[in-house]
Amino acid sequence: MALNNTYEARLVQQETAVGAGVQILLLALLGSAIGMGPAGWLTGLVFAIATWAVLSRALHRSRLSSFGPANRVTLGRATLVGGVTALVADSFESSPPVTLLVGLTAVALILDGVDGKVARRTGTSTALGARFDMEVDAFLILVLSVYVATQLGPWVLLIGGMRYAFVAAARVLPWLNAPLPPSFARKTVAALQGICLLLAGAQLLPYAANLGIALLALGSLLWSFGRDVRWLYRSSRTSPVMPAEELLEPALP
Repeated sequence: MALNNTYEARLVQQETAVGAGVQILLLALLGSAIGMGPAGWLTGLVFAIATWAVLSRALHRSRLSSFGPANRVTLGRATLVGGVTALVADSFESSPPVTLLVGLTAVALILDGVDGKVARRTGTSTALGARFDMEVDAFLILVLSVYVATQLGPWVLLIGGMRYAFVAAARVLPWLNAPLPPSFARKTVAALQGICLLLAGAQLLPYAANLGIALLALGSLLWSFGRDVRWLYRSSRTSPVMPAEELLEPALP
């Protein structure tokens, strides 16, 4: 039994290594297609190595016997996000083809609605899978906000940085760690961020329209975070906050 568990663990870890290999292959294809510079290459490689290391550690901690079809979809989406990250980093040295950047981003956003459905239909939903999906989403929004900020101003970084600021605040204010009730509005606002940043970054519309789209994304995000923080605060006043060591932490650090 122990040998079988070891074998299964190795198979799961091998999938993350394959993902890193596919990421490097995508970087090579992008490099040959557009002549990507050192900044793009370095950023893409760092993303690939970091994703492999963090995901491997999380899989080891979760002791999953199978990587699962939904996580494979998310890993493929993470590979596309790595390509977008490399292109955005390269944009500080040269102008990458906007169509290529928009294409990779659009596919990544479309696949965002696939992995969850796959997990539910195959009965393979896990805490790690949900956290993995959320982190890929958050990082894509951060990268897109960096790209759009070069066109509209540094204030756009608030869109990508807000979730990370919330996580940092939760380390100081434990009541922010409490679970939130399901919300269709929250999911809609989260999906809206990627779409708005993609439209603004595509540069297909006049500057004023792109500015309005980015402001819409920021305004809806402020409303969503504000509503959730208010709910968490009110909830903490009516029920005791669990000690940090008793909180159910997701498998992905």
